[in-house]
Amino acid sequence: MASETTAEGPRTMVLNMGPQHPSTHGVLRLVLELDGETVVKAQPDIGYLHTGIEKTAEVKTYAQAITLTDRVDYLCPMMGNLGFCLAVEGLLALEIPPKAQWMRVMLAELTRLNSHLVWLGTHAIDIGAMSVFLYCFREREEILRLFEMVSGQRMMTTYLRIGGLALEPPLGFFERVRKLADILPERIDEYENLLTENPIWKERTQGVGRISLEDALEHGMTGPILRGSGLQWDIRKAKPYSSYDRFDFDVPVRAGGDVYARYQVRVEEMRQSVRIVQQALDGMPEGAIQADAPHVVLPEREKMKTQMEALIYHFKIVTEGFRVPAGDFSQSVESPRGELAYYVVSDGGPKPYRCFIRGPSFGNLQGLPKLVEGGLLADVISSMGSIDFVLGDTDR
Repeated sequence: MASETTAEGPRTMVLNMGPQHPSTHGVLRLVLELDGETVVKAQPDIGYLHTGIEKTAEVKTYAQAITLTDRVDYLCPMMGNLGFCLAVEGLLALEIPPKAQWMRVMLAELTRLNSHLVWLGTHAIDIGAMSVFLYCFREREEILRLFEMVSGQRMMTTYLRIGGLALEPPLGFFERVRKLADILPERIDEYENLLTENPIWKERTQGVGRISLEDALEHGMTGPILRGSGLQWDIRKAKPYSSYDRFDFDVPVRAGGDVYARYQVRVEEMRQSVRIVQQALDGMPEGAIQADAPHVVLPEREKMKTQMEALIYHFKIVTEGFRVPAGDFSQSVESPRGELAYYVVSDGGPKPYRCFIRGPSFGNLQGLPKLVEGGLLADVISSMGSIDFVLGDTDR
């Protein structure tokens, strides 16, 4: 702590919140200048979780780099897989089979549900509603089991691959997804029954952490924050990718611009994700899950054991990687936190010459001072939690 002293005596106090603080949801240091209980100035201090992922990608083959994208935003790893794979596939001009595209959409929405459930449960704990955490993690656990069923991993799945998917979904997978999709609307009702009209919840969130649409745009904020301030902008609708134009869903918008509005947007987004998952199950195409590109996609295991050409392709792809035509390609996807963009530059070799990631958390965190300055110290955690940033996505 430090204080600013004037002729009249101490006026303001500087308080360090973090970087080790349970409610900062990661190693974020927030420097707050306080006048009593009022926040006069707030300055986020990042960099405690720098991973060097973008630079590391330059020394990995394109296939190896996918594992890095899992770890940028560890609450939505398949979104990172999807953005990177789409960018590389754009450079390769690969045509992805319909079944792989629909599977990607379904898994992306399950990932969105997973992320929003973690957000709602931990955000509720921050504000004092402990029961909601147990409810949310009950459903999140089933989603993680689905990820483990399809990929072998609960979190860092690396299930999406350049050219399609890693493996065929196992027997019983779609039935288990449908069972979850059928019960989720009722479970989301339970969350809302606990919170939406709860007078204490409304007191802690309504009018708190308000940001105007103009300020949100100026700071580069995207996702639920932007939609909670009144702008109906969603990459899935504005610039559809991976067959999202074939799905019927709404983009939730609220005009309040406060913590409560962002809560409402995310809860409605969960309902829309369930709607998309159900459509994907109902209309799932038959066919291949990988593009017909033997120079890029690993051959089937059985073919590799019986066909010399398949064995050669497997050996070359695994040991050397595959070459990507020189050029650059940018691809944006709508992650749970907002616009996630991958800009990949190729020099014609088997490794990215440059891989730049525009993560939503960095831009969203820059608007934090606007949310908390002029408000009370007690509301800082509520405002911070409503941003739903991930420090791995911020620092990289």
